[in-house]
Amino acid sequence: QKKRKEKDPASNFSEKKILELSYQTLYKASDGFSSANMIGIGSFGSVYKGILDGGETLIAIKVFNLMRRGAFKSFLAECEALRNIRHRNLVKVLTACSSVDYQGNDFKALVYEFMVNGSLEEWLHPLVETRNLNILQRLNIAIDVACALDYLHHRCETQIVHCDLKPSNVLLDKELTGCV
Repeated sequence: QKKRKEKDPASNFSEKKILELSYQTLYKASDGFSSANMIGIGSFGSVYKGILDGGETLIAIKVFNLMRRGAFKSFLAECEALRNIRHRNLVKVLTACSSVDYQGNDFKALVYEFMVNGSLEEWLHPLVETRNLNILQRLNIAIDVACALDYLHHRCETQIVHCDLKPSNVLLDKELTGCV
């Protein structure tokens, strides 16, 4: 019997690289933050689909509109809240970008893993009738959301309350797993 060689957890940690993305990289990835790549709009900014690594990696870029009152504070609060949380039913944050745009204005963005099946809203109220969730899929998504909320409310070091939970903020991955 061969014994598997276990890696030292500390060495595994040092191998993980933090993804660093510049304003220029995000600008190119989203085709200049074009309206064709806009996938959502919220109270403090817009979300764009982006493509990295020559089409290999899809990302979602949440760009904060720093002209809106409270947007900068929201960016800092989200960075702080999302810094240490990990759960299978939370959208994975890849990195944050704090930079300057081509006009010299401050630029703040959070970069998330892209959810290929869009939002629960798009499945519950489809514009195209080809999207349909059966009762078991709906139940599993409800359980996914409940697990995410349980984690945020009871299992985090600092309790986190999601103040804008709605179907458009529940995203679905390729297996239709619900992520908040």
